[in-house]
Amino acid sequence: MKKRLLLPLLGLGTLSLGYAQKIQGYIKNGEGKPITGATITFANENKTKSDENGFYSIFIKPGTYQGKASYLGRSSELTVFSIQSDEFKQLDFQINEGHQLDEVVVVANRRPTSISDVAGTVWLVNSEQIQQQAKSGVPIKEMLGLLIPGMDVGPQGRTNYGQNMRGRSMLVMIDGVSLNSLRGISRQLDAIDPFNIERIEVLSGANSIYGGNATGGIINIITKKASKNGWGASTEAGVRSGLRHSGDADWRIAQSVQAKGEKIDGRLAFAYQQNGATYGADNKQIFTDISQTDLQYNRSMDLQGTLNYRINPQHKISIFGQYYDSKFNGDRSLFLGDSIKAFTPGNGHLLEMRDGFKSSVDPGTKRWMGTLNYTGNNILGGQDLYLQVASRAEKIDFYPFPNNITLHQGKTIYTSSSRQNTDYTGMKLLLSKEFDHLSLSYGADLDFEKFKATQSIYDIPKALASGGLVNEQIYAVGRYPTIKSRSLAGYIQAEYQVIDPLKLSAGIRYQNSAIDVADFIGNTQQALLAFGMGKTADQIPGGKSNYGMTTVNASALYKINAQQQTWLSYSEGVALADPAKYFGYGTYKYDATAAHYALQSSVNIAEAKLQGVKTNQFELGYRLNQGDLKVQLSGFVSQSNKSVESDRSTYQILVKDNPIRNIGIEAQIDYKIKSILLGANTLVISSKNKINGEWLKQDINYASSNKINVYAGYSYREWSTRLQMLQILDLKDADHKKLKGYNAVDWFVTYTTKYGRFNAGVQNLLNTKYQSIWSQRAQLLYASYNVPEMFYYQGRGRTFTVNYSIDF
Repeated sequence: MKKRLLLPLLGLGTLSLGYAQKIQGYIKNGEGKPITGATITFANENKTKSDENGFYSIFIKPGTYQGKASYLGRSSELTVFSIQSDEFKQLDFQINEGHQLDEVVVVANRRPTSISDVAGTVWLVNSEQIQQQAKSGVPIKEMLGLLIPGMDVGPQGRTNYGQNMRGRSMLVMIDGVSLNSLRGISRQLDAIDPFNIERIEVLSGANSIYGGNATGGIINIITKKASKNGWGASTEAGVRSGLRHSGDADWRIAQSVQAKGEKIDGRLAFAYQQNGATYGADNKQIFTDISQTDLQYNRSMDLQGTLNYRINPQHKISIFGQYYDSKFNGDRSLFLGDSIKAFTPGNGHLLEMRDGFKSSVDPGTKRWMGTLNYTGNNILGGQDLYLQVASRAEKIDFYPFPNNITLHQGKTIYTSSSRQNTDYTGMKLLLSKEFDHLSLSYGADLDFEKFKATQSIYDIPKALASGGLVNEQIYAVGRYPTIKSRSLAGYIQAEYQVIDPLKLSAGIRYQNSAIDVADFIGNTQQALLAFGMGKTADQIPGGKSNYGMTTVNASALYKINAQQQTWLSYSEGVALADPAKYFGYGTYKYDATAAHYALQSSVNIAEAKLQGVKTNQFELGYRLNQGDLKVQLSGFVSQSNKSVESDRSTYQILVKDNPIRNIGIEAQIDYKIKSILLGANTLVISSKNKINGEWLKQDINYASSNKINVYAGYSYREWSTRLQMLQILDLKDADHKKLKGYNAVDWFVTYTTKYGRFNAGVQNLLNTKYQSIWSQRAQLLYASYNVPEMFYYQGRGRTFTVNYSIDF
């Protein structure tokens, strides 16, 4: 395998030798604006594409050529020219568009593709939208829920647990590198500061060419690169507060430097944010989320660096590195009552926020990530080659959580928190070739991952005496079995232009995954052994498992005209049950004479094979982009043959033979009248589970709510403003459980001068009191504790933000 990959790479540097004749130039539209992604062709053989500045360059042999540039079905005038040995020629092309230039995304086909050529629902959140929301105080999770119609509005804490797309799980990436792991920890959006985001590409619905977890959609966060020639820098500072208490303040600073030359460019950036307390509309401090952790008193740092080197017009290398650290940095948290009595049913009224929190393990997310990308255009027989090698290591810590355990002195409460580490290495290879009417893309993915988790157990007397505020580690035991995985996948995607307006496409992906689960003593038994309750315990047997999955897709895209497209598509996606919560559970019997825990039964890899749950999706969509008027509308039906659920008492993952069906509409309309923008987006969805042969409304812990977001904007000279209103509707399930919706209004103002940009924002303008969607789900998820007050989290009340930024 390695030899096969190395041979073509070794030859890349030699393919352009002997081509000393260079042609370069710019591709622009009728208004003189650069066109990104235009194809420049000479004699139908030598091809290249324009970059973000509309610039291209290529080496060709001496001779006479016909040259042209094409983009979105339109071409420049044909130019005939000759070039001699060792000659340099400047050749510019103009393509008259007649409408706003189409946007290019990578997320749809894993290579740069115009949105108008995508047979699917694609959303592009550009830099201006991101900065308007982020600089006005809106975090990434909430921002995406507002701007992406098919995406749920996320929790206001650290986790994005339960934040789905079209009612299904989503795959989150940074520059094409997955942040999803074997262990389904919902921290993918606690991953990057908005200061470092150039754009966010979103593909709604099940997808078959990216592998696991893309059953609801894909989010690809594209990081910033050097944007202008020469040296430059950006500075940002801001503060956010509800003005309710001296500790109610978040502040942030960010700085970047960049340089861009003809062959090399780079950017180095650092963003820092320190949060204070958060208060609800009733002026009471919101309780700390002790289940998934929140962002009160949180400190985050995001350090990023990028370096791009253009070896020659055909070959480019990019390097990206990130260190992200987001963790608790304060001394105030949730007091659980004297001797943690608030943990007892009926004592929820004892809960309050107090100073004095200390823990050996601070809740947080720490991540290192690095990527090496190589792009080769018009090589290996006229193909484009994309190669990526990536590595990611993350350490995730949770909040000290109370639980009950039976020791010699009887049943007692103790506190503990889990530490979960993931190491990932992967390689992705993509080749694409364009013929007259046929386009082929094919490649392979190779992924290695290791997951290890421990549980920190804290000193019981100190935890009890402090009401759960002081947590000093005395033991460390295993939390989940250690798991290793290896995945190898191959895929091919073909597109065929039947006639000018009609394009058909189809693809297939096969993935083989091997899982290695280590032997493991049950977590509760390990804790009992640590406390001296017994000497030995049987291990739940581990082992190896190997399984393969095939997914396919097919679509038809019809271009009504240059501004309008409609499509019909079928695609499959796969979700995997979390192996850490799937295996490693056992039933033990204690032998007091031998002080030994004997294993009676278990969920192990030899008897319960890991399963992939496949989702099949049909979609019918329509898209219009006339510049002032933009519309995207899609109807979808997705169904899977099984469901993945969580046991409410043990929190073990269960795979059940209960199909799930989602039917819905995802839509957005934007209309610009001179300086006024009016728009709305919505998700209307119905989710059902088939249980005992009957389709019933899906459990509200997993289903998505209907929502609508209406917004209006106005620009006048240096001023711009935006008013947006989100309405989440109530949701009920077959058991009559209910998620109560709410309404929230935000208002932003921006003032731009030659000395920088000032942003001001007010979130929850009307100071609406509401319980967050995550809080309502948490009360159900942790219902066995019978302390609903512990999981009651208000939405943040009226909050003000002021931000200043300047680009040099």
